[in-house]
Amino acid sequence: MSARPAGAPRFDLPEIDGFTRPYWDAAARGHLLIRRCADCGLAHHYPREFCPRCWSESVGWERASGRATLYTWSVVHRNDLPPFGARGPYIAAVVELAEGPRMMTELVGCTGQDLRVGMELRVDFRTLAEGAPDVDALPEDAPDVDALAKDAPAVPVFRPAP
Repeated sequence: MSARPAGAPRFDLPEIDGFTRPYWDAAARGHLLIRRCADCGLAHHYPREFCPRCWSESVGWERASGRATLYTWSVVHRNDLPPFGARGPYIAAVVELAEGPRMMTELVGCTGQDLRVGMELRVDFRTLAEGAPDVDALPEDAPDVDALAKDAPAVPVFRPAP
C-alpha cells in the first residue's frame, strides 16, 4: 500500500467537541470512560448527553474497568479509507464491557484464529499521531501514550487479557 498523500483526509481521527472532550482526554491518559444514568443506573456507550433507556439528562462520566468480553468480530482484509488500508488485515469487533455496554473497536495482539466468543479482553489505546508507533509494536511495559505523542488523540482498542 502506498503512503497517504500529504493533506489527504484521515478517517480514523475523532471529531472532538466540548461534550466529548473528557472522553478523548481520558483516552490520551490511558483511561476508558463510559456514561451512566443517575436516574435508572444504565451504563451506556457511545457517549450521549441523555440516557438511551429513560431519556434522563442526569448522566455522567465514569471510568470503566477496561475489562471486556468478545461479542463478535470480522477480519477486514480490504478497506480503502486512509489509513485503514495500510493496517490490513485487521480485526473489527464488538466487545461487551464489564459494565454492560457494548462498543465497536479493533482487536490487536491476536489473529482471527485466536478468537472465540466470550474470550476475555482488556483495553489498550492506539495513538493517532502521524508517525506514532502502532500499539501492536509496543512492549507490555511501554510508556503511557502521553509520552509517545503529546496532544495526539488516542482511541481505545482491545487485546486478549493476560
